[in-house]
Amino acid sequence: MARLELTPDDLRPLIRLVVEEIQSANEADRARVKGRLAYPEPEAAALLGVRPHVLRDARLRGEIEAATVGKRIVYTEEALKGYLQRNRWEPT
Repeated sequence: MARLELTPDDLRPLIRLVVEEIQSANEADRARVKGRLAYPEPEAAALLGVRPHVLRDARLRGEIEAATVGKRIVYTEEALKGYLQRNRWEPT
């Protein structure tokens, strides 16, 4: 069986490529989490273009998921997008 012998100079380009790939993946992860993790109810309502009581009522009816952080009710971006998707208007 032939033995493969590599010098540090042989490995440097490979190591550089691996490091660049990992850095690229990390940057993609940071970009995905760049925004806030959650929005308080008044801000979430403003993002949706509705008054806070409309969003609160939807939460109380179970139409949108929310969480509590301390005493504040917050909504994730995914919850807001899901709510919009489920309530999409389509012409008849």
